Amino acid sequence: MQKNLKMLDELQGIDLKIDGFKGERETLLEEQAVLDGKVAAAEAAIAEKNNELTLFEEEKVSLDESLAAETENISRSEARLKEIKTQKEYQAVSKEISTARKLKAELEEQILLKIGRIDELKGELAGMAENLAAMNENIAAQKGEVQARIDRLEEGIAQDISAREEIVKLLPAAMTRRYTLLREQRRGIAVVEARAGSCLGCNMNLPPQLYNTLFRGDELITCPHCQRILVLRQE
Repeated sequence: MQKNLKMLDELQGIDLKIDGFKGERETLLEEQAVLDGKVAAAEAAIAEKNNELTLFEEEKVSLDESLAAETENISRSEARLKEIKTQKEYQAVSKEISTARKLKAELEEQILLKIGRIDELKGELAGMAENLAAMNENIAAQKGEVQARIDRLEEGIAQDISAREEIVKLLPAAMTRRYTLLREQRRGIAVVEARAGSCLGCNMNLPPQLYNTLFRGDELITCPHCQRILVLRQE
């Protein structure tokens, strides 16, 4: 039994080491997710800016078409002036031309504003694309470092799992099941040291007779308070 308890204690140490590795791996995977999120946010901002640029370009095309139509209307109206016979009709056409020229001036002003904003957006997009390229390069390097650390952790986990399997093979199945159940119930800690008459898992005092029984090492003893398996690690 004493040998089994020692192996059980070793199994606990390996499992805690694996837990630590997995926790560190999870943290590193979260770091990678954060880095990916930064790239995704930058790409989304560029996509949004491109949509804005497309909208302004479409609006400019529409204004260009309206300007062309008004310019043609003015040309036709000016041609009609030469053929008009009455003063009343001449005044009406002249008013149409005046209104069209005013609208044309407004359209030209709007087009200039659109062109100015389009140029601004193109400049912003060029800067954002440059920043994204630099970010991708920087993040690729960071992710490479993170992945290297993850790979080392995976290697360590694989080695510890192999060592764990060797110990489990030597332990009685019932003891392994009890250990596993306790690990699930006690936040990963199934085996704890008893020292100076106390359980170091819950820091409660142990009955003197039970504590003395631990020195014999001939049976599996659990803490009456936290139910964890007790071991003596002293020589």
